[in-house]
Amino acid sequence: MSMLEERLREIGQDHIADLVKIGSPLISLKRLEQDLQEIDSKTLVDLIKGKGMFTPPKGEIEPPEVIPAAFAVTQDARVSRDRGETLITQGKVAVVMVAGGQGSRLGLGGPKGELEISPVKKKSLFQLHSEKILALERRYNVEIPFLIMTSRANDTETRRFFEYNAFFGLDRDNVHFFVQGMIPSITKEGKLVISRDGGLFMNPDGHGGTLDALAKSGLLKMIGDRGVDLVFYFQVDNPLIKMCDPLFIGLHAEKGAQMSSKVVEKRGFDEKVGVIAKVDGRTRVIEYSDLGEEYMYLEDIDGRPVYRAGSIAIHVLDRKFIEDIVLKQTNLPYHKAIKSIPTIDQDGRPVEIMGIKFEKFIFDALPFAERSLTLEVKREEEFAPVKNKTGEDSVESAIILQNRLFRSWLERAGSMVEDDVKVEISPLFALDVEDLLSRASEVPSRISQDLYIE
Repeated sequence: MSMLEERLREIGQDHIADLVKIGSPLISLKRLEQDLQEIDSKTLVDLIKGKGMFTPPKGEIEPPEVIPAAFAVTQDARVSRDRGETLITQGKVAVVMVAGGQGSRLGLGGPKGELEISPVKKKSLFQLHSEKILALERRYNVEIPFLIMTSRANDTETRRFFEYNAFFGLDRDNVHFFVQGMIPSITKEGKLVISRDGGLFMNPDGHGGTLDALAKSGLLKMIGDRGVDLVFYFQVDNPLIKMCDPLFIGLHAEKGAQMSSKVVEKRGFDEKVGVIAKVDGRTRVIEYSDLGEEYMYLEDIDGRPVYRAGSIAIHVLDRKFIEDIVLKQTNLPYHKAIKSIPTIDQDGRPVEIMGIKFEKFIFDALPFAERSLTLEVKREEEFAPVKNKTGEDSVESAIILQNRLFRSWLERAGSMVEDDVKVEISPLFALDVEDLLSRASEVPSRISQDLYIE
């Protein structure tokens, strides 16, 4: 019996071991071996048995403590912002961007980060985020490590895109790519599925796999050796991200928090978004489907949802907190979803079957934090996720929101922007409205045609 066959039988996958034994042309021994190397046998067996799976919280649910968006314009906010700026200047902050997705749903053949999304120049998401980091480096005279989590499907293309674009002005030595982990999908009977390339059907293990991937790549140690204490985490599909927000970082540090979150107010009671809440005294995100109606429709005295702190996947994490989770092997729970899986039948013909995909979510690390902070921000200023081609949370809406934000900056600076005119402000000209106000004399007083300011 070969070692490959033996390993498959040890984890209860005799149906594939039998194909190995007879030398079936439906499988690739090389791919099988590669895929099995990525699998932790104990984790797989546990998942098949239903262990290590997420279970909805059953303890006492309470509203979270949220710093309101209005706090940003107070005098106290200035103190916190100064603290955050000091930490950035001291090189204590690194950026982690989750960018493993493909843009196929949006009509894009490559990584989602290549999507052209800015209103006038049609810059890609990758360019926008990179330029924001470059602008921060220039503002604070510091090098900021930029860590980009790719996937098996898009790692090569993502690296090539950055190379082709000369890393958008960033020092290539400060840009680091690491690959997201993979987890096999299974049938409802607990059997691994043969992929159409002869290996196992594997899917990315979710953004919750970021922490393990950081450690396995050596990048977690690298940033520690560089003196980084805080990790600013976000997902690639939000062009309005306020990169390394000094207020957020300062508040996190002042509280001594281990993991902090940004939220926006839900659009209404029925918006399908996870909310921040406290369960048995610990902060966590409760998925829309797990928040019972008695909480979902609970109103405050103003008629607003009590549980309205919608999670937007922007966090600050202490590096030591990440190390503790990884070193203590604090496994974040897996969530499962019934999905259509492409495979082959016994004659090698392509078919689709219904199976189970697993993934982990970064926000499931929140309950492990002894101290956590939640900051509300304005949706129209910081959150424009690109999930769809059109409609809500789409390419269309993201472009509209960017244009609207830039128009508001220009109007505050005294410019009159005519209707139906698109405007775009490069992060290298102004990272925020305060930057723009300091350069108001360089901005046209009247804008009557589409304009890019750089």
